[in-house]
Amino acid sequence: MSGTNQRIDAKRLWDSLMAMAEIGATPKGGVKRLTLTEVDKAGRQRFTEWCEALGLTVRVDAIGNMFARREGRDPARKPVLMGSHLDSQPSGGKFDGALGVIAGLEVMRTLHDLNITTDAPIELVNWTDEEGSRFGHSLMGSGAWAGIYSLEKVYGLKDVEGVSVGEALERIGYKGEHPAEPFPADAYFELHIEQGPILEREGKQIGIVTGAQAQVWYDAVITGQDAHAGTTPPSARRDALLAAARVIERVDALMRERGEDGRGTVGQLHVLPNSRNVVPGEVRFSIEFRHPDDAQIEGLAATFPAEAKALAEANGCTLDLTELFRIRMQPFDAGCVDLVRQGAARLGYSTREIVSGAGHDAVYVARSVPTAMIFTPCKDGLSHNEAESILPEEAAAGCQVLFEAVVARANRAL
Repeated sequence: MSGTNQRIDAKRLWDSLMAMAEIGATPKGGVKRLTLTEVDKAGRQRFTEWCEALGLTVRVDAIGNMFARREGRDPARKPVLMGSHLDSQPSGGKFDGALGVIAGLEVMRTLHDLNITTDAPIELVNWTDEEGSRFGHSLMGSGAWAGIYSLEKVYGLKDVEGVSVGEALERIGYKGEHPAEPFPADAYFELHIEQGPILEREGKQIGIVTGAQAQVWYDAVITGQDAHAGTTPPSARRDALLAAARVIERVDALMRERGEDGRGTVGQLHVLPNSRNVVPGEVRFSIEFRHPDDAQIEGLAATFPAEAKALAEANGCTLDLTELFRIRMQPFDAGCVDLVRQGAARLGYSTREIVSGAGHDAVYVARSVPTAMIFTPCKDGLSHNEAESILPEEAAAGCQVLFEAVVARANRAL
């Protein structure tokens, strides 16, 4: 294989991924590292120890985002950022998020081993709560940092036990003193598993990510009437679950009308009173749509609420639909994307340009900082699952491309 002789240590990268996976390990081989828990704190502490062993300076901002800095030759240069997140889903995999952070650590270790000083400083970032699984708000740390969400709003979010984000940060000691706001940075690079099947299906080693899909998310509550299952005839029923089923069916139809680029999902469903002999009186569920074209999401956001309301009312129920957020399609910076493309080509890796189907911290960072992402394949496209799996050589390839892109950017002529 052609390319640089400045090589990351593939075994050390893999061993560190496995060491991080010990924290919050689940019996089925995944991880449960919910944000701002004691388990997350343990992961953060291990990350800090690894960074400080290299002489990196670690600082924490007011939402718990962590930045590990390696100084450059020119203190006036803006830093090049790289990173991802260490928090996981409740039954998550070893690589979602962690790959980007640990690969960034390996870039730092390789620079240290080779005694390379880049012109610009480099900072490795662990963003707080990318997953949104505990407090119901994904991309929380990067969103607060980018000014998408106010710190006051984020601090007030609560988990199912009533613990707020602010309280959780205090409990684990990660409500940092630095402001959670954008600072001057030259670029941001994020390595991530694809979380989809395209790279594996096509036999490509590296995904060159050109942007991320537009999204709109809703919380839905359909209210009918609890009633005895045995004594309530069809004419008297106001079955909230039946109405929800009609809406869910419409979500699926709207997705399929948009072909292979369409995405429409109901991933959460809570039926009340959840008794086998009671007609359900209330159903709470999530709805989301995604598409690479902003116009498709805007069109759905304009028409779907009325359609869903009509379906609920046709079944004798009412619908309360709350739009949680709408994210426009986020193109990544052409210059940063090209550095990923050049690095992969120099190394001889097979590549494919791809739009991210998932939301990532890079989506919000890109609003303030020139940004690009790198994807590696994952087995069967499976993610948010304990069986999530990648090969050591896939992790190493992604890390090597990250190294190439970050170092090239940090040493670019101004």
